[in-house]
Amino acid sequence: MTKPIIPTSRGFSRRQLLKATGGTAALLAAAKLNFPAGAFAQGAGPEVTKATLGFIALSDAGPLFVAKDKGFFAKHGMPDVEVAKQASWGTTRDNLVLGSEGNGIDGAHILTPMPYLISAGKVTQNNVPTPMYILARLNLDAQCISIAKEYANLKIGTDSSPLKAVFEQKKAAGKAAKVAMTFPGGTHDLWIRYWLAAGGIDPDKDVETIVVPPPQMVANMKVGTMDAFCVGEPWNLQLINQGIGYTAVNTGELWNKHPEKSLGMRAAWVDKYPKAAKAILMAIMEAQQWADKAENKKELATIMGKRQWMNCPVDDVYDRSAGKFDYGIPGKVVENSPHIMKYWRDHASYPFQSHDLWFLTEDIRWGKYEAGFDTKALIGKVNREDLWKEAAKTLGVPAAEIPTSTSRGKETFFDGKVFDPENPAAYLKSLSIKRVEV
Repeated sequence: MTKPIIPTSRGFSRRQLLKATGGTAALLAAAKLNFPAGAFAQGAGPEVTKATLGFIALSDAGPLFVAKDKGFFAKHGMPDVEVAKQASWGTTRDNLVLGSEGNGIDGAHILTPMPYLISAGKVTQNNVPTPMYILARLNLDAQCISIAKEYANLKIGTDSSPLKAVFEQKKAAGKAAKVAMTFPGGTHDLWIRYWLAAGGIDPDKDVETIVVPPPQMVANMKVGTMDAFCVGEPWNLQLINQGIGYTAVNTGELWNKHPEKSLGMRAAWVDKYPKAAKAILMAIMEAQQWADKAENKKELATIMGKRQWMNCPVDDVYDRSAGKFDYGIPGKVVENSPHIMKYWRDHASYPFQSHDLWFLTEDIRWGKYEAGFDTKALIGKVNREDLWKEAAKTLGVPAAEIPTSTSRGKETFFDGKVFDPENPAAYLKSLSIKRVEV
């Protein structure tokens, strides 16, 4: 059951008012456009002007970078939002558990399964739950599975099966084949597991699966730490630009228009400051709309490459953000890729509950949750699509861009498997390689 927004009558002091508006009439006027009753009238504006949001250096955090750089947080009454770089997804988890009151963070650009794993106490110290909410999806598609250049002659694509024999040979020679992802049970873990298993490679028995933070992927492959990895951009393109490996598959080729990262926030913070949470959500939604426009892609790439964000050359991020997809294999370049990262189009921002159910089902498959786990109850606690809809209406999002269902319906994967959110057990039974039997 979703939680209602808790009304508040707290207003702003003169000092808060000056701080929130930055002392500029222009900013106040802009904010009033978004709060017709008066942006900072008694009880109308956010309860606080500050929150700390974490991010990992990945292009799917772009909406947070844009919201900060383009002033959307300030526009919606949250000028003091801090967007703070995290060293790894494990650090993100730990800082979410702490919360900003404990020198941690209030929310984050996050792997969609993580708010569920954290809320259920599956990945926290002593398995103590920290309730989380998902307020929005940040993007669809455009993660990649990259392969070391020593396998260039195999020209691996969606079919991973040619790797099975070479991995077996490597194992027989006393060297474990290693594949890297970014967090156990997270999206990158699930993409590479699905891809390997579809090719007959057991990700728990035939290879060694290791955890590597996204910004460290390229350096680790350069020194031979792993044979393959799954991560978002810019690290896959940077790998190619440095001549270290190539892209086997864009994850959109595994599941077209698949969900990826989310905006996750501590439930306690959202419940305490519902108007501030809504303001943050509106700012990020507006940033998603901006980031999805073709005419903004060059500026978007420039923003993302900044030192305080991804700290990488614009050339490592621009082409793929604009739709040009060079796989690093001679002759394999796709112009106007349909699997470009989507921030807003195709309902990219809406947190479909059916998408969350797939992630939970896959995490059951690989033993992160026990068989028979009550996924519906957990989704009811974590997924706040009701807040998304409220923010969208306030923002003036056209009705056609607001989904009327919490499910996108049946989803079909590249290997022909079908996920029916009405019957996830049947999907699990159809999978040949899994840890949990149904």
